[in-house]
Amino acid sequence: MRTSVAVATFFCLWFITLFVVLPFFAKTQDEAGEVVPGTPEGAPAKINIAKVFLVNTVVAIVAFSVVYVVISRL
Repeated sequence: MRTSVAVATFFCLWFITLFVVLPFFAKTQDEAGEVVPGTPEGAPAKINIAKVFLVNTVVAIVAFSVVYVVISRL
């Protein structure tokens, strides 16, 4: 696998896994007990984006490793 293809594949996997990981660390306004008027209760109140990005990067590295091994065996 060429380097440019590997980098593009990693970033695609990173963004796909972001949508999977993001809800796990979101705390809703209803859970926090601080619902801002005019917003739904399910809207996020606080999110630690650094923690989300770190966990997402680890998950993306694992996923990329699997994809890389499968592609390199073909």
